[in-house]
Amino acid sequence: MENALRPYKGLEIPLEEIRSATNNFDDKNCIGGGGFGKVYKGEVTHSRGRSMVAIKRLDRRYGQGKTEFLKEVTLLSRYRHKNLIALLGFCYQGDEMILVYEHASRGSLDRYLNSPYLTWTQRLKICLDVTKGLSYLHDPRETHQRLIHCDIKSSNILLDEQWNAKVSDLGLSIIGPANEQNSVIVTSAAGTHGYYDPQYATTHTLTKESDVYSLGVVLFEVLFGTLCCTYSNGHVKQILVPTWIENYEQNNLKDTVFTNATIQSVMDQSSLKTFSDIAYQCLKESREDRPKMAEVVTELEVAFGSQEFSEWEPPFDYEEMAKSVEPPLNYSSKGELWKLLSKGFLLNRGNTGERTLCNDIFRRMFGFNSKYINVQSMAFFSSK
Repeated sequence: MENALRPYKGLEIPLEEIRSATNNFDDKNCIGGGGFGKVYKGEVTHSRGRSMVAIKRLDRRYGQGKTEFLKEVTLLSRYRHKNLIALLGFCYQGDEMILVYEHASRGSLDRYLNSPYLTWTQRLKICLDVTKGLSYLHDPRETHQRLIHCDIKSSNILLDEQWNAKVSDLGLSIIGPANEQNSVIVTSAAGTHGYYDPQYATTHTLTKESDVYSLGVVLFEVLFGTLCCTYSNGHVKQILVPTWIENYEQNNLKDTVFTNATIQSVMDQSSLKTFSDIAYQCLKESREDRPKMAEVVTELEVAFGSQEFSEWEPPFDYEEMAKSVEPPLNYSSKGELWKLLSKGFLLNRGNTGERTLCNDIFRRMFGFNSKYINVQSMAFFSSK
């Protein structure tokens, strides 16, 4: 074990400092726990400086051993993305195996599924963040080996102070070949009940599409504002996913999605359709029918953009702008108008060159790297 950790010596944090930061692992400093043990918060000096961190103390009694510990250290040192939780250090002294992560101050997503204070724009942004992180792990265009997470669930999605989402817990992850169309892994790691790919029960294999299925469950959790399972006496009582699928197929989402009298925004209908469509595709029984993670990113970008546009009040009459497009645009909501405009358009008094310019500006305003509306660019449209 010591030899395996030698390349990561720069990440080592002395046990004495961790004990001091947590007041000797006092429960007053405990901020969470699970099948691995407990998580504490404390301030330590680490590879990137000194800050408040999350300290995960692995407990061998719960089945967490050297394999999972070493996997977390090696994978999080190699796979770095703004939507993956960052490993800042570790401690391996005596019987202690401790992982030190960046501190996501708001905790895990499962705590906020039914929060009336989390707007639909924020909810969609969280889902988009998660999908981008997973797409990075799956993306065959990257030079790293593909990583199948194997345990995607809302409790493994952490939120920072600005509600940015970060995927955590790579302890069950499995490495697959890079730049291959398919990665099939025979494994005994099934993930978490309610979230894992139902095909695992018959095939005992996991693929990148298995992660897509688990993500689809999380997307519907956000949409319906509740966990995918109900519990009784600590045991799963009912899995809600089949009911959610039935609601979608019966076109019954408008009456069943999460609502609250105090929620600060309303779900745009165009955004709802795009979001629910891709979530449903993720839950397809056949793995071949499920979208790639990068495709889910694209659709969530559209849903997020539609929702943002529906909440924005432009400094001009966008309906008049839609009328001056050639041919005039037909739409039923601001979100639907956004989808039409984002494809580029030709103004009545314009020409082909002007159409290209309109398309370029609109894509920069609502492009994949940023969804924030550029008022100066919008003023361009109103002035033409």
